[in-house]
Amino acid sequence: MTPKIDVRQRRARLAARHHLATPAESVHAVADAVVALHATDPATVHLSTWARLKREGVADVERALYDERSLIRMLGMRRTVFVVGHENAALVQAACSADIAKKQRRLLEQHLGTQGHPENVPEPDRWLAEVEDATERALKARGSATAQELSQDEPRLRQQLLMAKGKPYEAIANVTSRVLFQLAVDGRIVRGRPRGSWISSQHYWATMGDWLPQGFAEWDADEARAELARRWLFAYGPAPIADLRWWTGWTVGQTKKALAAVQPIEVDLDGVPGVVLADDLEPVEEPGPWVALLPSLDPAAMGWIERDWYLGPHRAPLFDGTGNIGPTVWADGRIVGGWAQRPDGEVVHHLLEDVGAEVERAVEAEANHLAEWFGEVRVTPRMRTPLERRLAQRT
Repeated sequence: MTPKIDVRQRRARLAARHHLATPAESVHAVADAVVALHATDPATVHLSTWARLKREGVADVERALYDERSLIRMLGMRRTVFVVGHENAALVQAACSADIAKKQRRLLEQHLGTQGHPENVPEPDRWLAEVEDATERALKARGSATAQELSQDEPRLRQQLLMAKGKPYEAIANVTSRVLFQLAVDGRIVRGRPRGSWISSQHYWATMGDWLPQGFAEWDADEARAELARRWLFAYGPAPIADLRWWTGWTVGQTKKALAAVQPIEVDLDGVPGVVLADDLEPVEEPGPWVALLPSLDPAAMGWIERDWYLGPHRAPLFDGTGNIGPTVWADGRIVGGWAQRPDGEVVHHLLEDVGAEVERAVEAEANHLAEWFGEVRVTPRMRTPLERRLAQRT
């Protein structure tokens, strides 16, 4: 008979393993617990960490990222920027980033050869390799640099592409960001400190050799995918296989091969087929009542493509038009509302269902705690959602 794991148990595991019901011990423990912290919006890293620690500040995250360099910001699953610990970074590089790098290189070479402006680039593969090497040398000479500084050192970075010719959204752009993207996803350069405060999305670049001399541990791609699948299943399982494939961005074949190596157990998730690690069938103790205010793109909300078991009917006000979730209010393993910060610093929330007076008081206390932590900082999510916009503007 297929073992059954119900929604209450899935929520209990989420609470315990994502450190939402009980605080984690360190910034590193937070990153490892969720495998990878979303970093498309730089504020998310800090807010996701705060929600799981309730004591550490921005300085602690920045110390791990830029002084100790025990966490690293990198391009990984689904061409997304994440912050990860060294062990998981090596897995992500071999299991996900390497494939992305190959695809993006082919695409950039194609565009250089067919959409160059004012003229196409001859031998685009050779041209790109030369520009990459020159850019890396320029970066190493500087120690750290912005994209603009590198384009001054290597003028070929100002090569232009004419994209979507003849379309209403036709645009001409330099290849600077795409070459830097390519170098980053290949693991040759890394985003360092932000140019401004911790909410800035513009970073100085450094060579991987200067930033992290030991580099990443070498992994065979298949073995890395199997190990990454195992770690994801512990943090996010049990779950349907489709969730793992979506989160990683793997093909059907890559996902099947990884799971064949892991050999998980099939389970019944309230009528939905899923898998769980073979040694992870024992129930996790359900925690006491808890609430959390999580930022946009938090791993707890972005770990699965099938979200009904914790999202319920609340998708419309909490997601933007491209599938990005905004700031959310959680209670006992499910999303019950959203929140926003207003220009005066107040953190306001709106509950999308009746949760009872006790939970309402707990959410209010958490909002006040977060407002105090923000201090003078004002954060607007990069991906605006209907509820967040409405709350932020309400007077």
